[in-house]
Amino acid sequence: MRAERSATSEFSPEDLLGAVVGLVDDEKAEDVVQIDLRGRSNMADYMVICSGRSSRHVAAISQKLIDRLKERFKLSARSEGKDVGDWVLIDTGDVVVHVFRPEVREFYQLEKMWLDAGGAATI
Repeated sequence: MRAERSATSEFSPEDLLGAVVGLVDDEKAEDVVQIDLRGRSNMADYMVICSGRSSRHVAAISQKLIDRLKERFKLSARSEGKDVGDWVLIDTGDVVVHVFRPEVREFYQLEKMWLDAGGAATI
C-alpha cells in the first residue's frame, strides 16, 4: 500500500516530480520518462524511469537523488537495489523512481506496460 504524506506537507506531488526529473537530469541520467499514474494506480501519483550508463552511474544517480530529496524536502525515500546497481527503485510515496542500466531496462520493459495504458511523456 502507498505511504501517506502528511496533510501539512509543504510540497505537492507535482513539486516532487519536478524535483526528481531535474535531479536525475543534473546527474546525466538518460532516456528519462515520466508516467502519470493518477487514477490508474494506488502506489503513487507519478513514476519516473531513467537509465544510467553503468552500475556505478545507476548507484550514483540513485544516491544523489535520495540525498537531495532529503535535503530539499526533508523526505526519507525508501530504496532497493543500490548495492547491485542494475536496477534501483526509489519510493518517495508520491513519485516512484526506477533507475536502470540500459540492458536491464530493455529486458524488463517496465515503461512499455504503462505506455500501452497511456499517460507517459519522454523528457
